[in-house]
Amino acid sequence: MIDKIRTMFSIAELRKKILLTLGLLAIYRLGWNIFLPMVDSRMVSAFSGANGFGDLLNQVAVFSGTQLDQMTIFGLGIMPYISASIIFQLLATVYEPLEKLQKEGESGRKKINEYTRYATIIICVIQSMAYLSMLNAQAGQQMLSSGTQQMFLSNCVAENGHLTFTWYWLAILIMTTGTAFLMWLGEQIDEYGIGNGISLLIMAGILARAPGAISELWKAASVDGGLKMGGQFGVETLIFLVFLFFVVVLGVVFITKGQRRIPTQSAKHVRGRQVYGGNRQYLPLRVNQAGVMPIIFASSLLLFPQFIFAYLATNLSSDASQWWISFVRGGNNIFSGSRSFTYVILDVILIYFFCYFWTAVTFNPKDMADNLKRSGTFIQGYRPGSSTSNYLEKVMLRITYVGASFLAIIAIVPTLITNSLHIGYSLASFFGGTSLLIAVSVVLDLVDKIDAHLIMRNYKSLVE
Repeated sequence: MIDKIRTMFSIAELRKKILLTLGLLAIYRLGWNIFLPMVDSRMVSAFSGANGFGDLLNQVAVFSGTQLDQMTIFGLGIMPYISASIIFQLLATVYEPLEKLQKEGESGRKKINEYTRYATIIICVIQSMAYLSMLNAQAGQQMLSSGTQQMFLSNCVAENGHLTFTWYWLAILIMTTGTAFLMWLGEQIDEYGIGNGISLLIMAGILARAPGAISELWKAASVDGGLKMGGQFGVETLIFLVFLFFVVVLGVVFITKGQRRIPTQSAKHVRGRQVYGGNRQYLPLRVNQAGVMPIIFASSLLLFPQFIFAYLATNLSSDASQWWISFVRGGNNIFSGSRSFTYVILDVILIYFFCYFWTAVTFNPKDMADNLKRSGTFIQGYRPGSSTSNYLEKVMLRITYVGASFLAIIAIVPTLITNSLHIGYSLASFFGGTSLLIAVSVVLDLVDKIDAHLIMRNYKSLVE
């Protein structure tokens, strides 16, 4: 492995791309730790740790790589751009002008990217306004209950415990500009660096939480379990967690790289005395065609009732009717705190739904069958056209079920670890869930891109 790393840096072009990518990621990490103007970082940490609202923000950060639980200039992360990209990708399937732009090639792609950037700015403004408004309400309530006049800001909180108008809009401008800068960083990595820039930024945000999570586990093991057999965080628990981590990573790699290969054969063409075509190949269909999107959609959708019930429970009046109090408390117990059985069932159902939905959006068996027909390729035993299309659709439905089952298992692993071993969700997320799936997928893509440079120059692959 050392020789392969030395080979990577011996190639001037590849070395330049890697160093540039590392430099841009370092800039991202630097901005990750810069707080908004007049923010007391120590008070923010105390407020997030002592407030249920901070727990919600921490769960959002786990699968999105954002920093919403800390008021930094890159607090929104790159997720607004991801959301805008998903919106336009979905609109392209139902809105004809966007569909035509997609088919125009490079010029159409640039136009859609331009629309995506504008939509990103709009989403940033909306998300930062909602975030600061909810933070303002939570902080105001905590200020009034504790009798203090300010919790995490200096000279910008009014006497009634609310954010001033000037700081409010200044913070919105800074957070929106921060996301726009990250969007630019991702594009620079795509063009001049190595790997997918946006994915690398998300992975960097997720992995940045690893040292804190490991430190949390080690402190708990040293204090509570004493690193001895039988303790809650004893040596047997640590060995089990390490073993589980490698098993889950192995499963993620296996399913992510897994393919259903359909044998195909090209038609023979006789020109003069030469016979062309007739080659046997295969059509690769990914087992996990939807990637990580179903988990992101399901987690994002379940966050809405989580925020709503948390807000209603905080502002629940003693004069309310008994049925309303029971409804709010029951919903809050389902969607907040340790994730209940009902929450897990809803999460699994949504993952299956979005897995089939996203596959239907991104995979069109009719277009694939038409492309095979035009290229003179056919699947043995099936006539070109509708017969091939129906066969591809049937195969995709079956392997999508396998991919959805895998995603559902990965999604509930952190919840099972949290409830059974009683460790924090931020730590448990490194043993499954969206964060681990994103990290492994990005690493595999990065290795493939580096391999392309090595093989092009007749060097051995990294995975050989």
